[in-house]
Amino acid sequence: MKRFLTRNAPGYVFLMPWFIGFFLLALGPILASLYLSFTRYDMVADPRWVGLDNYAYMFERDRRFWKALEVTFTYVALAVPARLIMALGVAMLLDKGLRTIGFYRAIFYLPSLLGASIAIAILWRQLFSVDGVVNQVLAVFGIQGAAWISDPDTSLYTLVVLAMWQFGSPMLIFLAGLRGIPRDLYEAAEIDGTSKRRQFFRITVPLLAPVIFFNLVLQTIEAFKTFSSAFIISNGTGAPADSLLFYTVYLFNEAFKFFRMGYASALAWVLLIIIGFFTAVSFFTSKYWVHYENERD
Repeated sequence: MKRFLTRNAPGYVFLMPWFIGFFLLALGPILASLYLSFTRYDMVADPRWVGLDNYAYMFERDRRFWKALEVTFTYVALAVPARLIMALGVAMLLDKGLRTIGFYRAIFYLPSLLGASIAIAILWRQLFSVDGVVNQVLAVFGIQGAAWISDPDTSLYTLVVLAMWQFGSPMLIFLAGLRGIPRDLYEAAEIDGTSKRRQFFRITVPLLAPVIFFNLVLQTIEAFKTFSSAFIISNGTGAPADSLLFYTVYLFNEAFKFFRMGYASALAWVLLIIIGFFTAVSFFTSKYWVHYENERD
């Protein structure tokens, strides 16, 4: 025990604020939502125990639940790779030793700070409206723009573009990972006549795999939790034709618009299970493609 405390006590001391906040502020609501997920509760009358009825209705009869899953899964499948590719590309450009790199880092990170705000969501809705800036720019080149937001076939892609624009956070992590790759590996590859493309796939990607994995897990979780932009752009309804009915938007409406708090709690726990499942799959599959420097054969 003495050896354990000597090695781990400093870490637990630094984690103490999180432990205090979790047990005093978060654990109670978490357990309460778990209980409410098995009840019918409208925030007026007392909760009434219904067992698994909320979950049975969700999977057997709630068509909007399945639509919300479809929209959310589609968004995650498109937005996460697009954001990571964008972030890695910009990070590689900044890794070239540009002057005033601190300024560029700040500029590229700024969208990540502003992207989740209500103001940016409103601005994005205006940019992609029928008479918005995007269509005005296309008109200069003689291209007839679409009704991006009000068309169910294109509305989701506007949010994917917004997700790509918010690449600042993973970009900084990628940049830190690139700075950790020894330069002499690239110099040796250039002496051997290796092309830039082969250097990328033979040196950069393998050595950056732990950072790619870290960003992949974080960005997947964040994509599943996307709410404010979808809520504002769809006016809180998931319109048009439920094409922007994100899972979080549907959960919010069930809880605070229709006051079906018990059912909303069940939706929240299903979302937690989905995120946990994808996180577990990521960790399980990482052993096949993520390798660390301190690993031994």
